[in-house]
Amino acid sequence: MINTEKSGFMVLVVATIMLLASSCNQPAANTDKMAEAVKVQAKIFTVDSHTDTPLWLLRGDYDLSQRHDAKTHGSKVDLPRMTEGGLDAIFFAVFLGQEARTPEANQKAIDQANRIFDSIDAQLQRIPELAAITTSPEEALRLKDEGKKAIFLGIENGYAIGNDLAQIGHFYNRGARYITLCHTRNNDICDSSTDTTEHHGLSEFGRQVVQEMNRRGMMIDVSHISDSSFCDVLKVSSQPVIASHSSARAICDHPRNLSDSLLLKLAQNGGVVQVCILSDYVKTMPPNAQRDSAQNALRKKYNHFDGLTDELMNEARGEWYAVNKNFPPNLATLSDYVDHIDHIVRVAGIDHVGIGTDFDGGGGVTGCYDASEMHNITAELLRRGYSAEEIEKIW
Repeated sequence: MINTEKSGFMVLVVATIMLLASSCNQPAANTDKMAEAVKVQAKIFTVDSHTDTPLWLLRGDYDLSQRHDAKTHGSKVDLPRMTEGGLDAIFFAVFLGQEARTPEANQKAIDQANRIFDSIDAQLQRIPELAAITTSPEEALRLKDEGKKAIFLGIENGYAIGNDLAQIGHFYNRGARYITLCHTRNNDICDSSTDTTEHHGLSEFGRQVVQEMNRRGMMIDVSHISDSSFCDVLKVSSQPVIASHSSARAICDHPRNLSDSLLLKLAQNGGVVQVCILSDYVKTMPPNAQRDSAQNALRKKYNHFDGLTDELMNEARGEWYAVNKNFPPNLATLSDYVDHIDHIVRVAGIDHVGIGTDFDGGGGVTGCYDASEMHNITAELLRRGYSAEEIEKIW
Protein backbone atom coordinates (compact mmCIF):
# COMPACT_ATOMS: atom_id res chain seq x y z
CA MET A 1 0.00 0.00 0.00
CA ILE A 2 1.32 3.45 -0.89
CA ASN A 3 1.81 6.06 1.81
CA THR A 4 0.21 8.91 -0.12
CA GLU A 5 1.62 11.67 2.08
CA LYS A 6 5.21 10.52 1.64
CA SER A 7 4.70 9.58 -2.01
CA GLY A 8 3.37 13.07 -2.56
CA PHE A 9 6.55 14.44 -1.03
CA MET A 10 8.63 12.44 -3.49
CA VAL A 11 6.71 13.80 -6.46
CA LEU A 12 7.10 17.30 -5.03
CA VAL A 13 10.86 16.95 -4.69
CA VAL A 14 11.17 15.57 -8.22
CA ALA A 15 9.14 18.53 -9.40
CA THR A 16 11.36 20.88 -7.40
CA ILE A 17 14.49 19.46 -9.02
CA MET A 18 12.82 19.83 -12.41
CA LEU A 19 11.26 23.24 -12.00
CA LEU A 20 13.46 25.02 -9.42
CA ALA A 21 15.52 22.71 -9.60
CA SER A 22 42.32 21.33 -15.70
CA SER A 23 41.13 25.05 -16.06
CA CYS A 24 38.95 27.27 -14.00
CA ASN A 25 38.61 30.08 -16.55
CA GLN A 26 35.25 30.89 -18.08
CA PRO A 27 35.15 30.71 -21.89
CA ALA A 28 35.48 34.08 -23.59
CA ALA A 29 32.29 33.44 -25.56
CA ASN A 30 30.29 33.66 -22.33
CA THR A 31 31.74 36.93 -21.04
CA ASP A 32 28.96 39.00 -22.57
CA LYS A 33 26.31 36.87 -20.81
CA MET A 34 27.87 36.60 -17.36
CA ALA A 35 26.20 39.64 -15.80
CA GLU A 36 22.84 38.44 -17.09
CA ALA A 37 23.51 34.92 -15.79
CA VAL A 38 24.20 36.25 -12.30
CA LYS A 39 20.92 38.17 -12.36
CA VAL A 40 18.95 35.16 -13.61
CA GLN A 41 20.28 32.84 -10.91
CA ALA A 42 19.66 35.40 -8.19
CA LYS A 43 15.94 35.29 -9.01
CA ILE A 44 15.49 31.52 -9.16
CA PHE A 45 16.19 28.49 -6.97
CA THR A 46 19.22 26.47 -8.10
CA VAL A 47 19.91 22.83 -7.19
CA ASP A 48 22.83 20.48 -7.85
CA SER A 49 21.46 16.97 -7.35
CA HIS A 50 24.69 15.05 -6.82
CA THR A 51 28.04 15.74 -5.17
CA ASP A 52 30.41 13.47 -3.26
CA THR A 53 31.58 16.18 -0.87
CA PRO A 54 30.95 13.97 2.21
CA LEU A 55 34.11 12.11 1.21
CA TRP A 56 35.94 15.25 2.32
CA LEU A 57 33.84 15.72 5.44
CA LEU A 58 34.69 12.22 6.62
CA ARG A 59 38.31 13.30 6.97
CA GLY A 60 37.36 15.51 9.91
CA ASP A 61 39.63 18.41 8.91
CA TYR A 62 37.51 19.84 6.08
CA ASP A 63 35.62 23.04 6.82
CA LEU A 64 32.65 23.75 4.56
CA SER A 65 32.57 27.37 5.71
CA GLN A 66 36.05 28.06 4.30
CA ARG A 67 36.95 28.56 0.66
CA HIS A 68 39.31 26.01 -0.89
CA ASP A 69 41.09 26.10 -4.22
CA ALA A 70 40.22 23.26 -6.56
CA LYS A 71 43.61 23.26 -8.26
CA THR A 72 45.76 23.16 -5.12
CA HIS A 73 43.43 21.36 -2.71
CA GLY A 74 41.38 19.10 -4.97
CA SER A 75 37.93 19.73 -3.49
CA LYS A 76 35.15 21.18 -5.63
CA VAL A 77 32.46 22.28 -3.14
CA ASP A 78 32.26 24.52 -0.09
CA LEU A 79 29.79 27.18 0.99
CA PRO A 80 31.78 30.20 -0.26
CA ARG A 81 32.12 28.63 -3.70
CA MET A 82 28.42 27.77 -3.75
CA THR A 83 27.74 31.47 -3.13
CA GLU A 84 30.16 32.52 -5.87
CA GLY A 85 28.46 30.16 -8.32
CA GLY A 86 24.93 31.17 -7.35
CA LEU A 87 24.03 27.70 -6.05
CA ASP A 88 21.23 27.60 -3.47
CA ALA A 89 20.93 23.89 -2.70
CA ILE A 90 22.97 20.77 -3.12
CA PHE A 91 22.60 17.05 -2.59
CA PHE A 92 25.41 15.45 -0.59
CA ALA A 93 25.73 11.78 -1.55
CA VAL A 94 26.64 9.26 1.12
CA PHE A 95 28.84 7.07 -1.07
CA LEU A 96 29.64 3.42 -0.44
CA GLY A 97 32.06 1.50 -2.64
CA GLN A 98 30.90 -2.00 -3.54
CA GLU A 99 32.53 -4.73 -1.47
CA ALA A 100 31.72 -8.36 -0.70
CA ARG A 101 28.06 -9.34 -0.43
CA THR A 102 28.20 -11.21 2.86
CA PRO A 103 26.40 -10.55 6.16
CA GLU A 104 29.63 -9.23 7.68
CA ALA A 105 30.40 -6.94 4.74
CA ASN A 106 26.80 -5.74 4.59
CA GLN A 107 26.95 -4.70 8.24
CA LYS A 108 30.25 -2.96 7.60
CA ALA A 109 28.61 -0.98 4.77
CA ILE A 110 25.70 0.02 6.99
CA ASP A 111 28.10 1.14 9.72
CA GLN A 112 30.16 3.14 7.23
CA ALA A 113 27.07 4.88 5.89
CA ASN A 114 26.12 5.88 9.43
CA ARG A 115 29.62 7.28 10.02
CA ILE A 116 29.28 9.44 6.92
CA PHE A 117 25.88 10.71 8.04
CA ASP A 118 27.45 11.49 11.43
CA SER A 119 30.24 13.48 9.76
CA ILE A 120 27.71 15.56 7.80
CA ASP A 121 25.66 16.23 10.91
CA ALA A 122 28.76 17.24 12.88
CA GLN A 123 29.91 19.65 10.16
CA LEU A 124 26.57 21.41 9.81
CA GLN A 125 25.99 21.61 13.55
CA ARG A 126 29.10 23.81 13.72
CA ILE A 127 27.77 26.32 11.18
CA PRO A 128 23.98 26.60 11.68
CA GLU A 129 24.06 30.23 10.59
CA LEU A 130 25.33 29.24 7.13
CA ALA A 131 23.63 26.00 6.09
CA ALA A 132 21.31 23.24 7.24
CA ILE A 133 20.12 19.80 6.22
CA THR A 134 16.72 19.96 4.59
CA THR A 135 14.21 17.30 3.61
CA SER A 136 11.60 19.31 1.72
CA PRO A 137 11.36 21.97 -0.99
CA GLU A 138 9.56 24.30 1.43
CA GLU A 139 12.41 24.10 3.94
CA ALA A 140 14.96 24.70 1.19
CA LEU A 141 13.17 27.84 -0.01
CA ARG A 142 12.92 29.10 3.57
CA LEU A 143 16.66 28.58 4.04
CA LYS A 144 17.37 30.62 0.92
CA ASP A 145 15.20 33.44 2.28
CA GLU A 146 17.29 33.29 5.47
CA GLY A 147 20.54 33.54 3.51
CA LYS A 148 21.54 29.93 4.16
CA LYS A 149 22.44 27.03 1.90
CA ALA A 150 20.13 24.01 1.76
CA ILE A 151 21.76 20.60 2.04
CA PHE A 152 19.75 17.61 0.83
CA LEU A 153 21.06 14.08 1.41
CA GLY A 154 21.13 11.00 -0.79
CA ILE A 155 22.85 7.63 -0.74
CA GLU A 156 25.02 6.49 -3.64
CA ASN A 157 24.90 2.69 -3.85
CA GLY A 158 22.09 0.66 -2.35
CA TYR A 159 24.82 -1.54 -0.88
CA ALA A 160 24.42 0.81 2.10
CA ILE A 161 21.26 -1.08 3.10
CA GLY A 162 22.82 -4.53 2.72
CA ASN A 163 19.83 -6.80 2.17
CA ASP A 164 17.76 -5.32 4.98
CA LEU A 165 14.68 -3.38 3.87
CA ALA A 166 14.42 -1.83 7.34
CA GLN A 167 17.56 0.19 6.60
CA ILE A 168 15.60 2.21 4.03
CA GLY A 169 13.43 3.60 6.81
CA HIS A 170 16.46 4.12 9.02
CA PHE A 171 18.28 6.20 6.42
CA TYR A 172 15.10 8.03 5.49
CA ASN A 173 14.90 9.11 9.12
CA ARG A 174 18.52 10.24 8.91
CA GLY A 175 17.52 12.58 6.09
CA ALA A 176 18.24 10.62 2.90
CA ARG A 177 15.76 11.39 0.15
CA TYR A 178 17.18 9.27 -2.65
CA ILE A 179 19.17 6.09 -3.10
CA THR A 180 21.26 5.38 -6.20
CA LEU A 181 20.43 1.69 -6.50
CA CYS A 182 23.97 0.52 -7.32
CA HIS A 183 27.39 1.88 -8.26
CA THR A 184 30.00 0.51 -10.66
CA ARG A 185 29.42 -3.14 -9.73
CA ASN A 186 26.37 -5.30 -9.26
CA ASN A 187 24.84 -5.61 -5.82
CA ASP A 188 21.91 -7.52 -4.33
CA ILE A 189 19.47 -4.96 -5.75
CA CYS A 190 20.31 -4.79 -9.45
CA ASP A 191 22.87 -4.98 -12.23
CA SER A 192 25.25 -2.08 -12.81
CA SER A 193 25.83 -0.46 -16.20
CA THR A 194 29.55 -1.21 -15.84
CA ASP A 195 29.49 -4.85 -14.72
CA THR A 196 28.50 -8.19 -16.19
CA THR A 197 24.89 -9.41 -16.30
CA GLU A 198 23.79 -11.12 -13.09
CA HIS A 199 20.15 -10.40 -12.26
CA HIS A 200 19.12 -9.38 -15.79
CA GLY A 201 17.81 -6.15 -14.25
CA LEU A 202 16.30 -5.84 -10.80
CA SER A 203 16.55 -8.79 -8.44
CA GLU A 204 13.49 -9.85 -6.46
CA PHE A 205 15.02 -8.02 -3.50
CA GLY A 206 15.50 -5.01 -5.77
CA ARG A 207 11.81 -4.98 -6.59
CA GLN A 208 11.05 -4.93 -2.88
CA VAL A 209 13.52 -2.06 -2.44
CA VAL A 210 11.78 0.00 -5.13
CA GLN A 211 8.38 -0.65 -3.56
CA GLU A 212 9.62 0.24 -0.08
CA MET A 213 11.23 3.43 -1.34
CA ASN A 214 7.93 4.34 -3.01
CA ARG A 215 6.13 3.69 0.26
CA ARG A 216 8.57 5.84 2.22
CA GLY A 217 8.54 8.68 -0.26
CA MET A 218 12.21 8.27 -1.18
CA MET A 219 13.33 9.02 -4.73
CA ILE A 220 14.77 6.16 -6.78
CA ASP A 221 17.99 7.13 -8.53
CA VAL A 222 18.68 5.20 -11.74
CA SER A 223 22.17 6.59 -12.43
CA HIS A 224 24.78 3.81 -12.66
CA ILE A 225 22.24 1.02 -13.17
CA SER A 226 22.09 -1.13 -16.32
CA ASP A 227 19.57 -0.55 -19.10
CA SER A 228 17.64 -3.67 -18.06
CA SER A 229 17.62 -2.51 -14.44
CA PHE A 230 16.40 0.91 -15.58
CA CYS A 231 13.49 -0.60 -17.49
CA ASP A 232 12.58 -2.86 -14.56
CA VAL A 233 12.55 0.12 -12.19
CA LEU A 234 10.10 1.97 -14.41
CA LYS A 235 7.84 -1.09 -14.49
CA VAL A 236 7.86 -1.49 -10.69
CA SER A 237 7.91 2.10 -9.46
CA SER A 238 4.60 3.84 -8.87
CA GLN A 239 6.37 7.21 -8.74
CA PRO A 240 8.64 9.31 -10.99
CA VAL A 241 12.33 8.48 -10.75
CA ILE A 242 15.51 10.51 -11.13
CA ALA A 243 18.91 10.02 -12.73
CA SER A 244 20.87 12.17 -10.29
CA HIS A 245 24.03 12.38 -12.42
CA SER A 246 23.85 10.97 -15.96
CA SER A 247 24.36 12.33 -19.46
CA ALA A 248 23.33 11.50 -23.04
CA ARG A 249 24.73 8.36 -24.66
CA ALA A 250 24.02 9.76 -28.12
CA ILE A 251 26.58 12.51 -27.43
CA CYS A 252 29.11 10.42 -25.48
CA ASP A 253 28.86 6.66 -25.97
CA HIS A 254 29.46 5.49 -22.41
CA PRO A 255 27.35 2.81 -20.66
CA ARG A 256 26.87 5.19 -17.72
CA ASN A 257 24.94 7.55 -19.98
CA LEU A 258 21.30 7.21 -21.03
CA SER A 259 20.25 6.27 -24.56
CA ASP A 260 17.55 8.26 -26.33
CA SER A 261 15.17 5.35 -25.74
CA LEU A 262 15.79 5.50 -22.00
CA LEU A 263 15.46 9.29 -22.00
CA LEU A 264 12.03 8.97 -23.59
CA LYS A 265 10.99 6.33 -21.07
CA LEU A 266 12.16 8.57 -18.23
CA ALA A 267 10.13 11.48 -19.59
CA GLN A 268 7.05 9.27 -19.91
CA ASN A 269 7.58 8.24 -16.28
CA GLY A 270 7.52 11.92 -15.27
CA GLY A 271 11.10 11.76 -14.03
CA VAL A 272 14.17 13.87 -14.64
CA VAL A 273 17.77 13.37 -15.76
CA GLN A 274 20.27 15.58 -13.95
CA VAL A 275 23.07 16.07 -16.46
CA CYS A 276 26.46 14.95 -15.15
CA ILE A 277 29.52 17.11 -15.63
CA LEU A 278 32.13 14.36 -15.25
CA SER A 279 34.38 14.74 -18.28
CA ASP A 280 34.51 11.04 -19.20
CA TYR A 281 30.71 11.04 -19.51
CA VAL A 282 30.65 14.30 -21.47
CA LYS A 283 33.15 13.61 -24.25
CA THR A 284 35.44 10.77 -25.30
CA MET A 285 38.92 12.26 -25.05
CA PRO A 286 42.21 11.05 -26.58
CA PRO A 287 44.18 8.61 -24.40
CA ASN A 288 46.64 10.03 -21.86
CA ALA A 289 49.06 7.12 -21.50
CA GLN A 290 51.10 8.40 -18.54
CA ARG A 291 48.03 9.43 -16.59
CA ASP A 292 46.18 6.19 -17.38
CA SER A 293 49.19 4.11 -16.30
CA ALA A 294 49.57 6.01 -13.02
CA GLN A 295 45.86 5.75 -12.23
CA ASN A 296 45.77 2.04 -13.05
CA ALA A 297 48.70 1.50 -10.69
CA LEU A 298 46.78 3.23 -7.90
CA ARG A 299 43.67 1.18 -8.60
CA LYS A 300 45.75 -1.99 -8.28
CA LYS A 301 47.54 -0.74 -5.15
CA TYR A 302 44.29 0.17 -3.39
CA ASN A 303 42.09 -2.72 -4.60
CA HIS A 304 40.05 -0.40 -6.83
CA PHE A 305 39.39 1.68 -3.69
CA ASP A 306 37.10 -1.00 -2.26
CA GLY A 307 37.19 -1.97 1.41
CA LEU A 308 39.59 0.79 2.48
CA THR A 309 39.78 2.16 5.99
CA ASP A 310 39.27 5.91 6.35
CA GLU A 311 43.03 6.29 6.77
CA LEU A 312 43.83 4.34 3.62
CA MET A 313 41.12 6.16 1.67
CA ASN A 314 42.67 9.50 2.62
CA GLU A 315 46.08 8.18 1.59
CA ALA A 316 44.71 6.95 -1.74
CA ARG A 317 42.93 10.23 -2.36
CA GLY A 318 46.15 12.17 -1.79
CA GLU A 319 48.04 10.00 -4.28
CA TRP A 320 45.20 10.30 -6.79
CA TYR A 321 45.30 14.09 -6.62
CA ALA A 322 49.08 13.98 -7.03
CA VAL A 323 48.58 12.04 -10.28
CA ASN A 324 46.08 14.67 -11.42
CA LYS A 325 48.62 17.39 -10.68
CA ASN A 326 51.51 15.63 -12.41
CA PHE A 327 49.46 14.45 -15.39
CA PRO A 328 46.57 16.90 -15.85
CA PRO A 329 43.51 15.34 -17.47
CA ASN A 330 42.27 16.27 -20.91
CA LEU A 331 38.91 17.72 -19.98
CA ALA A 332 35.75 18.22 -21.96
CA THR A 333 34.56 21.83 -22.15
CA LEU A 334 31.54 23.66 -20.82
CA SER A 335 30.24 23.83 -24.39
CA ASP A 336 30.53 20.04 -24.68
CA TYR A 337 28.54 19.73 -21.45
CA VAL A 338 25.74 22.02 -22.56
CA ASP A 339 25.52 19.99 -25.78
CA HIS A 340 24.16 17.21 -23.54
CA ILE A 341 21.57 19.55 -22.03
CA ASP A 342 20.54 20.63 -25.54
CA HIS A 343 20.19 17.04 -26.67
CA ILE A 344 18.17 15.88 -23.67
CA VAL A 345 15.89 18.92 -23.97
CA ARG A 346 15.20 17.95 -27.59
CA VAL A 347 14.61 14.27 -26.80
CA ALA A 348 12.90 14.29 -23.40
CA GLY A 349 11.67 17.87 -23.07
CA ILE A 350 12.88 20.71 -20.90
CA ASP A 351 10.68 19.64 -17.98
CA HIS A 352 12.83 16.52 -17.63
CA VAL A 353 16.33 18.04 -17.52
CA GLY A 354 18.38 19.25 -14.56
CA ILE A 355 21.95 19.50 -13.30
CA GLY A 356 23.88 16.97 -11.20
CA THR A 357 27.58 17.75 -11.30
CA ASP A 358 29.22 14.82 -9.48
CA PHE A 359 31.67 17.36 -8.03
CA ASP A 360 34.09 15.73 -5.59
CA GLY A 361 33.35 12.44 -7.31
CA GLY A 362 35.20 13.26 -10.53
CA GLY A 363 32.94 15.97 -11.95
CA GLY A 364 34.38 19.07 -13.59
CA VAL A 365 35.04 20.35 -17.11
CA THR A 366 36.97 23.27 -18.54
CA GLY A 367 34.79 26.29 -17.82
CA CYS A 368 32.90 24.68 -14.93
CA TYR A 369 35.49 23.00 -12.77
CA ASP A 370 33.99 23.58 -9.34
CA ALA A 371 30.94 25.08 -7.60
CA SER A 372 32.25 28.63 -8.00
CA GLU A 373 31.73 28.43 -11.78
CA MET A 374 28.09 27.37 -11.93
CA HIS A 375 27.10 30.74 -13.39
CA ASN A 376 28.99 29.69 -16.51
CA ILE A 377 26.35 27.04 -17.25
CA THR A 378 23.62 29.68 -17.18
CA ALA A 379 25.71 32.04 -19.31
CA GLU A 380 26.18 29.34 -21.94
CA LEU A 381 22.46 28.53 -21.91
CA LEU A 382 21.68 32.23 -22.42
CA ARG A 383 24.17 32.39 -25.27
CA ARG A 384 22.34 29.49 -26.94
CA GLY A 385 19.02 31.27 -26.71
CA TYR A 386 17.40 29.77 -23.62
CA SER A 387 15.03 32.14 -21.83
CA ALA A 388 15.18 32.88 -18.11
CA GLU A 389 12.01 30.82 -17.67
CA GLU A 390 13.55 27.83 -19.45
CA ILE A 391 16.74 28.14 -17.42
CA GLU A 392 14.69 28.15 -14.22
CA LYS A 393 13.24 24.79 -15.24
CA ILE A 394 16.70 23.35 -15.82
CA TRP A 395 18.00 24.59 -12.48
